Amino acid sequence: MRTYRIRQLITLALLALLPAGADAQDLAPEERTARYMEMARGQTPLLVAFLREMPKGADLHSHLSGAVYAESFLRWAAEDGGCVSRRELRIINAPCTVTPDTVRAASLMADATLYAALVDAFSMRNWNDARISGHDQFFGTFRRFDAQPRRTGDMLAEASSRAAAGRVSYMELMQTMDGRAARTLGQSIGWQGDFALMRDTLLASGIQRIADAARARIDSIQARRDTVLRCDMGTPDPGCGVTVRWLYQVSRANPPEQVFAQILLGFLLAQADPRVVGFNLVQPEDNPLAMAEYSRQMAMIGFLRPLYPQVRFSLHAGELAAGLVPPEGLRFHVREAVEIAGASRIGHGVAVMYEDRPHELLAEMARRGVMVEINLTSNDAILGVSGSDHPLRVYLGAGVPVALSTDDEGVARSDITMEYLRAVRDQGLGYPVLKKMARTSLAHAFISGEPLWMDLSALTPVPDCAPAAGGLDGARCVAFTRRSQKAALQRELERGFRIFEARWK
Repeated sequence: MRTYRIRQLITLALLALLPAGADAQDLAPEERTARYMEMARGQTPLLVAFLREMPKGADLHSHLSGAVYAESFLRWAAEDGGCVSRRELRIINAPCTVTPDTVRAASLMADATLYAALVDAFSMRNWNDARISGHDQFFGTFRRFDAQPRRTGDMLAEASSRAAAGRVSYMELMQTMDGRAARTLGQSIGWQGDFALMRDTLLASGIQRIADAARARIDSIQARRDTVLRCDMGTPDPGCGVTVRWLYQVSRANPPEQVFAQILLGFLLAQADPRVVGFNLVQPEDNPLAMAEYSRQMAMIGFLRPLYPQVRFSLHAGELAAGLVPPEGLRFHVREAVEIAGASRIGHGVAVMYEDRPHELLAEMARRGVMVEINLTSNDAILGVSGSDHPLRVYLGAGVPVALSTDDEGVARSDITMEYLRAVRDQGLGYPVLKKMARTSLAHAFISGEPLWMDLSALTPVPDCAPAAGGLDGARCVAFTRRSQKAALQRELERGFRIFEARWK
């Protein structure tokens, strides 16, 4: 009650700033909410509090290892009897021997200077571009903490809990569930120069067994999350209510036989397990091998896609900036991901206007409904692209569907609310556009089921949820959403908006 009263007083104070004759009570709930946000735009604390409470739908672009904050990795290392290297500023798994360089992680609480240095090394906190580029600092963090596979379930618990706190109801997390198994199998076979022959050889060599082991790994990861978050207890963490699906990660900066094996495994997992809804290619897009192999990798996916027609995928494409690679390297990545590989979504897409015939490409993406996952914080940190240099408003103007996502919130020291804050402050977006992007995120999620909306742009619901059938709260709509996971999430988002917008009176 006290929290509500404080919010009410703040709202009344802001309403006092309205021009004479303006009456917020005469506005529709969405308009009143948009008016409040505009009044709070210049007051960051109020804006942050507003955006944190806003329902946000889905986070569709998140790497699980990068979603975890450095402090958690260091705590787990201490609990597991691990060590850290003073010189290399990285975690060393147990068992480990104490040396002048190697110290017990459990002792870090008594060494604030080393602890701070490790947090900085694991993230973008206190990053100094005079010493190292944002690109190299960002991607260099993963080798420092990517040594705790037994804690993957704990990582999922942290990501789920933080998503719930940010009013996210659905996540698609990128993770390599098989470790190096598929890559090792591909390496043992070698590159055979023919996609069909490679697939046949991998299937005959036991890649399906790798898929089965990866599915069992998902079982254990999710069981651990439920334990950590007390999901079966009387007071579960709100993160238990976040729906999680997986995108299998393919490491693109590797030889073709390894990449092909991983792509095939991604198709097999997504075909067999409803918890794995697709795959994605990761690692720096500007890596020399990734650049040299880009077109062949798109062709690999284009070859396999008709063999697994139900599998969808998102592709990192255009996570590049002028000067990072030669100009010709900027001209085709998004287009080939869309036209050759057939991606349903694009991750980043920052360099889209450097592509050949960019306006034609934007029109094609809008026509096909290829959504772009916008990662404002990491685009700034890695590529130095922000504000008017970022193509978000270009995508919006071209009618390309877009949604905000976190990418690597732990490394970036961010969260989903901060992504929305950047969209407001740096991109100048208003509440109706934020709301549309939240809806778009669920509309383009790879989760199963029929959508709630026949026409998202016009907000035309399916017949069972139309006003004539009782609307979103009618018995027919409730029954419809019980048959569709996607529609259920979309309906809950609308109910969340209704509650959220009723606060700003």
